[in-house]
Amino acid sequence: MIITRAPFRVSFCGGGSDIPSFYERYGGCVLSTTIRKYVYLTINKAFNRDTITLKYSQTEVVTDPDKIQHRIFRQVLKDFGTKGIEITSMADIPAGTGLGSSSSFTVALLKLLYTYNEKYASNYKIAKEACDVEINRLGNPIGKQDQFASAFGGLRFYEFRPDGYVKTEPIIMRSASFKKLEESMLMFYTGALHDANKILTEQSKALASENSKINATLALCDMTRELKKHFEANDIDYLGETLARSWEVKKSLASGISSPFIDDCYERGIKGGATGGKLLGAGGGGFLLFYVPDEEKKKSVREALSDLIELPVELDNSGVSVIFTASH
Repeated sequence: MIITRAPFRVSFCGGGSDIPSFYERYGGCVLSTTIRKYVYLTINKAFNRDTITLKYSQTEVVTDPDKIQHRIFRQVLKDFGTKGIEITSMADIPAGTGLGSSSSFTVALLKLLYTYNEKYASNYKIAKEACDVEINRLGNPIGKQDQFASAFGGLRFYEFRPDGYVKTEPIIMRSASFKKLEESMLMFYTGALHDANKILTEQSKALASENSKINATLALCDMTRELKKHFEANDIDYLGETLARSWEVKKSLASGISSPFIDDCYERGIKGGATGGKLLGAGGGGFLLFYVPDEEKKKSVREALSDLIELPVELDNSGVSVIFTASH
């Protein structure tokens, strides 16, 4: 048996610039971190050497990978051609919450199958192949940031170059600054799942032709580079201002990114004392992130949003990992 895990990510700024219709013309960049919430996948030899058994929110038993209903499982298992296996999937957080769950799943699955087949694959190779599976093979209108964040882990700056290369750079800061960042982040679940593909399809089309959307995304890239400089200078409080400014820009990129309920939750968080915040992911639902460095104001933000579920934030620095292996 082998168990892999891949972390969920929290994106601070730059989302949208990792979509091909934008970065292939202008280049893009994202600054994000991963958190200690994970997708877990296990693999074991099946009793029947001709079958593939998959257990996730439902159970599938097939002999032909083409018959698999789960799109990512189907594509990856067709590519690998591995049979006589049983794979189980679990996650700390539901899909559709804005934390890059589908890409975390794909990254964990690739790591699992490479390990099972006794083949080495670098984190860059896994991230690149996860992008190929989701974007090129399955045609999902998403960007590259989620796959690279889940594969590499940690607090990083990602640069998406027009030729397709992704440069990954860890953010170096004092340990006290890293701790302050972790302790100043508050996350609340709005209770609404979202359809990222619908929002991202609209956003991708707009980024191919609409100057206002292109200029807004270029501005997000500038904010992302500026945030990187402040983080490296140990000015963590600059995050609040960046989140506030980037959220206003992000809402202009596509319809359905926010809603009256999300706007109300956001305003309550800001009035409670957060210096900035944003909805994570493509929009439409999921988790709200706030930056609240003041201890007393953390209490008032929590009181203001007491009707929502809070997710304690711990930062991950491991990326995709094999966490258990036994002879198979």
